[in-house]
Amino acid sequence: MSEKRILLAAVLKPVNDTRMYEKLGLSLSKLPDTQIHIAGFHAPLPTDAPSNLRFHPIFRFNRLSLTRFKAQQLYLNLLQQLQPHLIIACTHELLLPSMRYCQSTGAKLVYDVQENYSLNLTSQRNYLPVLRQLLAWSVRRAERRAAHAVSHFLLAERSYADELPFLEEARYSIIENKYKPAPGYTLPATPVRLQQVPLRLLYSGTIAEMNGVFEAVELAEKLHALDETVSLKIIGYSSRQDTLQRLKQRIKEKPYITLVGGDGLVPHQKILEAIGESSVGLLPYWPHPSTSRCIPTKLFEYIAYALPVLVQQNPLWASIVAANKAGLSVDFAAIQPQELLQRIRQQTFYTSGVPDTVYWKSEEAMLNSLIKELLN
Repeated sequence: MSEKRILLAAVLKPVNDTRMYEKLGLSLSKLPDTQIHIAGFHAPLPTDAPSNLRFHPIFRFNRLSLTRFKAQQLYLNLLQQLQPHLIIACTHELLLPSMRYCQSTGAKLVYDVQENYSLNLTSQRNYLPVLRQLLAWSVRRAERRAAHAVSHFLLAERSYADELPFLEEARYSIIENKYKPAPGYTLPATPVRLQQVPLRLLYSGTIAEMNGVFEAVELAEKLHALDETVSLKIIGYSSRQDTLQRLKQRIKEKPYITLVGGDGLVPHQKILEAIGESSVGLLPYWPHPSTSRCIPTKLFEYIAYALPVLVQQNPLWASIVAANKAGLSVDFAAIQPQELLQRIRQQTFYTSGVPDTVYWKSEEAMLNSLIKELLN
């Protein structure tokens, strides 16, 4: 079998992205006689990548910059240079040029659906109402136009199978964002009790109002007033300067609340280290259509580290937390701090250990089997 070239590409995802590189890319690099190429936003290149995996940080511009319009041409140039046999488009923005390339060359196209982009655009108030509708329409139009040319869809969330009208059952697989053990990861000790330890709260990932960063701060303030061992670490990136400035002002002169990152991307390994050093993980997401049926990646990560969690009340998340004795479901908008502190201190977590279902291994096997079949 001659060597096959696989290209994974996204416009705004960094080339060292957790899903595109660490999970999909590294898993596919294990296939024999394959060369993996990852194209994305400019970021520090991993130094320990396998020899058959190469990076192409061809995108570098501000999120709303006019130079973003050059992205399609940069991508087309890369396609002509690499001549991949299979493309995994990790964003809707690259679907149409990928489709045209595949139609002209006979290459295979896979669409990695990481978000319900249309729903996110219409339900999240990041743009003016008219612009929201226009952007959502253009995204769904591109997805519908390309759907017939897509050999297979990878769905990061089970809910997308019901939400996305362009899907056909025989052509999609659910590849969830489960935890891929980092170098040095060891199975954590269980069960976990927090009766007499400092409570180090953690908010990790995207720093955004809708993701509950200010609810995390408010919770830390209330619990710290009752117990001086309570602290909060916020680690991640914020794409909105107004949110970041509000946050910095809010935590000013509160030494028990620290911010790591904020205006710059934080390496995933650093976030995992923070998880390992914490005692309670927070998932204070606002109840919202764009997130309520999705499983946050950090929930898999927190459970993999046997980190007790506080999650916003949600039937899907509550079932996962309850099944694994992983934490408590609470309403962050109506916290009773004294009662909550008592519950955290008295409960025993992870009484049956860390479940195998949170690990990436099962997803890797499914992914590699699928791609191997498509290449043949």
